[in-house]
Amino acid sequence: MKQVALRAASLVLVALAVLVWSAVPPAAQAQAPKKLLIGMVYDVGGRGDLSFNDMAYAGLARAQKEFGAKVQTKDLEPAAGGENREELLRLLAGEKYDLIFGIGFLFTDSITRVAKAFPGVKFGIVDGFIDKEPNVASLLFNEHEGSFLVGAVAALKSKTGKIGFVGGMKIPLIEKFEAGYIAGAKFVKPNVQVFSDYAGTTGEAFRDPVKGKELATAQYDRGADIIYHASGGTGIGVFEAAVAKKKWAIGVDADQSLTAKPDQRARIITSMMKRVDVAVYSTIKAIVAGTYKAGVQSFGLKEGGVGYAVNDHNRVLMKDVTPRLEALKKDIIAGKIKVPSDKTQLAAFLKGIKR
Repeated sequence: MKQVALRAASLVLVALAVLVWSAVPPAAQAQAPKKLLIGMVYDVGGRGDLSFNDMAYAGLARAQKEFGAKVQTKDLEPAAGGENREELLRLLAGEKYDLIFGIGFLFTDSITRVAKAFPGVKFGIVDGFIDKEPNVASLLFNEHEGSFLVGAVAALKSKTGKIGFVGGMKIPLIEKFEAGYIAGAKFVKPNVQVFSDYAGTTGEAFRDPVKGKELATAQYDRGADIIYHASGGTGIGVFEAAVAKKKWAIGVDADQSLTAKPDQRARIITSMMKRVDVAVYSTIKAIVAGTYKAGVQSFGLKEGGVGYAVNDHNRVLMKDVTPRLEALKKDIIAGKIKVPSDKTQLAAFLKGIKR
């Protein structure tokens, strides 16, 4: 009897709840908060590159965790060659996503076209310069500033006086890393020799570990004992070469010693941190707060957008150079050191260094 009474009471409560909800005006019923839809399309190499794309995902994941009640996220990977970037952007825009990220400068033309076609959708592009579309935020970084600091690390730590740089695709963006790296190395040790090579001239140059290992091995064989890479997934090959040759490497974008294999981690002095995660998270935070702004946004040393990595794995290794790096960082932020961002500026910068 008790069970029958309890069941009857439960049915009565349910019926009352339905009646109460039905009495609420339809307009009020529809006021349940709608989640903001946040989409992301990766650059060539996609998730798992332990570098650029993974940093973008980290920013997306952080936003999902912190604003989970207000946002819903989706991330998509392009085809191997990236030829369907625009198709994926249009897919998300057609599904009425509120904010869509394109990760990498190769999205510049696609986002420009899609942003014009979907003026009600907001976009964010990492490393791409789009300043004429009112619904696009261009998230740019002062990679040369962070590269200057790891260039100083390489020169100060080198025993042979020879260091190397391996870039991915040979474009102005990656040459920006190279210019800063050479400037930092030469600033602290004017006579240091720097070898530079690039993996290719297409987007595939960012996902070719075999080529990365080949280039790094050749530089180590020429006497370099430390190599900095700015090559996305291709850098995995640089780490493999460092292990094989028992030399040193410097990572990029993410703190790569935290994700590398144990034998590779032991060969990574530090990484140039390019905080794509900060830029992505900040943009999502802004749209949640209703303060999203289109236009160019720059993230440098001053904004915490770039830097160098220190963790439990490399803290002791970095201890002797950290004070010098912090002094250089302070001077760059204060404008006392103007880091070159291309080869023309680099040539002028090097002329001003006293030997």
